Amino acid sequence: MTQGHPEPVRRDQWRVSHDEREAVVERLNNAAAEGRLDLDELDVRLSKALTAKTYADLDALTADLPPDVRVNQEPLVLSGGMHGETRTGRWDVPPRIIAYGGMGSVKLDFTQVESRLPEIAIEAHGEMGGVTIVIPDDWGTETSGMSSGLGGFRDKTTPERQPRTPLVRLSGNGGAGGVVVRHPNSWERRKLRRLQERR
Repeated sequence: MTQGHPEPVRRDQWRVSHDEREAVVERLNNAAAEGRLDLDELDVRLSKALTAKTYADLDALTADLPPDVRVNQEPLVLSGGMHGETRTGRWDVPPRIIAYGGMGSVKLDFTQVESRLPEIAIEAHGEMGGVTIVIPDDWGTETSGMSSGLGGFRDKTTPERQPRTPLVRLSGNGGAGGVVVRHPNSWERRKLRRLQERR
């Protein structure tokens, strides 16, 4: 008697992660803010989202909502070129960013932005100048898609991500200049405190 191969598990039966639950929570909150869900519906769906086990559980909660148009938004592409490029202060953060360090380097500073995105995907290529990414203390990172290259990749962040804050998902290559993701340094923290005191 021969035994057959076990049937593969369907996608809708796969287990979901904390980040995927949070992404659905964010989408439901946005739908309520747009008037698509009333508060009672929102409460019921949020409760189910936070206890969801599989993709089928999550998919059922958003099946009657229109697609999230941000998924199809063109990525922001930055290139350090010869003189470098920086995004700092208050700027509009898209869900996808591609950064090429070039010769002059690229710096992405998220410490003053207000983002409701559950996840920000950054494809970073250090090239010669390198790429530096600065995130608030309560944001998190997922860096399994990064390779070190000659210049290396350094994740200096702490695992202190708070609920409803973006997860920065990094992919790419350190190149010769390297890629660094970190929290603000002492100088940047002093600058942030001065800005807060003025407001």
